[in-house]
Amino acid sequence: MKKWVLGIGVAALALCGTIAVRTAMFAPQSVADGAAIKVAPLIPFDTNLAAQHLAESVRFQTISNQDASQNQRGEWDKLHAWLAATYPRAHAAMQREMVGQTLVYTWPGSDPAAQPIIVMAHQDVVPVTPGTEKDWKYQPFAGTIAEGAVWGRGTIDDKGSLVALFEAMEALAASGFKPKRTIYLVSGHDEEVGGTGAEAAARLLAERKVKALFTIDEGGVITSDTPIINQPAMMIGVGEKGYVTLRVRADAPGGHSSMPPKEIGTINLAKALIAIHQDQFPLELRGPAAAMLDVFAAKAGGMTKVAAANKWLFSGVIKGQMAESPASAALLHTTIAPTMLQGSPKENVLPQSAEALINYRIAPWDSSAKVLERARAAVKGMPVRVDFTERPPREPTALSSSTSTGWQMIVASAHAGHPGIIASPYLVVAATDSRSMAPVSDDVYRFAAISLATSETKMIHGTNEHMTLKNLESAIAFYARLLATAAG
Repeated sequence: MKKWVLGIGVAALALCGTIAVRTAMFAPQSVADGAAIKVAPLIPFDTNLAAQHLAESVRFQTISNQDASQNQRGEWDKLHAWLAATYPRAHAAMQREMVGQTLVYTWPGSDPAAQPIIVMAHQDVVPVTPGTEKDWKYQPFAGTIAEGAVWGRGTIDDKGSLVALFEAMEALAASGFKPKRTIYLVSGHDEEVGGTGAEAAARLLAERKVKALFTIDEGGVITSDTPIINQPAMMIGVGEKGYVTLRVRADAPGGHSSMPPKEIGTINLAKALIAIHQDQFPLELRGPAAAMLDVFAAKAGGMTKVAAANKWLFSGVIKGQMAESPASAALLHTTIAPTMLQGSPKENVLPQSAEALINYRIAPWDSSAKVLERARAAVKGMPVRVDFTERPPREPTALSSSTSTGWQMIVASAHAGHPGIIASPYLVVAATDSRSMAPVSDDVYRFAAISLATSETKMIHGTNEHMTLKNLESAIAFYARLLATAAG
């Protein structure tokens, strides 16, 4: 008995020693702080004038509707003319090309041997949900400046970035700045409905043998109330999840609802949806989520650091805590979201066919083929069919480096305006135009230097979207520093 107790004690001491050693030696892997980069001085600009320009851009209703026939093409034409008139020095310095309604600008660099850089921001916005207009403090397309902010659809997603880029380029051009690296500005016209414009622009650049040092687009922000560390952090997207939608269809005899048969299509469909949804993809602590945890744990210290340093022991606890928040859980697995249902055209008619659409956001270690295989396995033996929709799947993107020169330039330029804030790799769970630039860019990053609390992100695609003047100033300063630092 004494030997047994002694053995347990020795094992416990060994375990504690292992935990202590691993914690003492723990450090985030492969995340650079940008300290080696010398940031260019900031060129002066007028924030109030920029706010007026952002307000004006909101008034162009470049709305990408799901049904493209409802789009007002003339609004894009007006926006293009407005950009040329509002930013004459930038337009004089750059060459503009149209790829459909997508804009591709080239600011030629003096050193043909230097890799170019690509900066992006899209022109289109999502519609305002019908019936919610009354909930807006200011009309969504009025471009109102009030309460220290510019209000309206697109102020953050993504005309805020578009205007900030042009404000930075206008200021640089006015100062006499001459880039050594060529700068490409790509502004897609249909990011909100698939991004075919950015795809076409990427093909154009590929034909010209472009291979950029990095691309930067929307995606991550400065989160002001970051979990774990409870302080601001720069969330720089190094990759994004894939996107696929499955159609589940249940055929059955139709007829009058007063005489329902045993086989009803809607019931079979409901059972299939439940089976698919209950077979969730497992949570996995890997990729950008694991890297993010390491960065935060090193900053937080204490038991958080102990857990991160000893994932072999505490990974279950970590995943359990992250799973409590839908936002953090989405970083750990492929998500399943049934979104659309269709059945009978009338309340007293049994449908001959009922179908549902299930939207998946695919984790970097999964694939669309695996999604389809898993869904079909979940409904094996049920009277339903599961297939891809007509929209082609988009696979998860490759993950970009968090130690590259491009990463360090982005971090250093952001730190110049926000000193002391840590930078973390981040997995973007939505989709951006930047994914199309992977073939023409060494690395692709997704980050805007604006500060948002977690609760504020709901206004993106939601009600009362607005860009504070402080955030607008921060975004312009970031782009001005980044362009001058990376291309100067």
